[in-house]
Amino acid sequence: MDTIIWHNPRCSKSRQTLTLLQEHGIEPEIRLYLEAPPSSGELAEVIAKLGTNPWELLRRGEAPFKELGLSKDSATKTIIEAMCQHPILIERPVVIIGDGAALGRPPETVLTLLN
Repeated sequence: MDTIIWHNPRCSKSRQTLTLLQEHGIEPEIRLYLEAPPSSGELAEVIAKLGTNPWELLRRGEAPFKELGLSKDSATKTIIEAMCQHPILIERPVVIIGDGAALGRPPETVLTLLN
């Protein structure tokens, strides 16, 4: 089954998650999501696979978050569009395997996808 990691090589958690997958014999497709951001449809699909909502995947400490005036009351579509236009707002790393996805915070969380 294909494995994809939305990866930021500058992020220690992202690097740790990638290493953990490799230690388990998985060579994922590495998507540098800051350079190749997901579409709004793709992001919505991954959020559904994560079983969460866009707010939980939103990096709220980044400048675009403040500049756009996003809040917990912002519409789902607004948050997703903001993350697509400013991928730095997407929490990382996200690992996608088939119909499942996990956020690698902590990295060991992605191991639930391997069972």
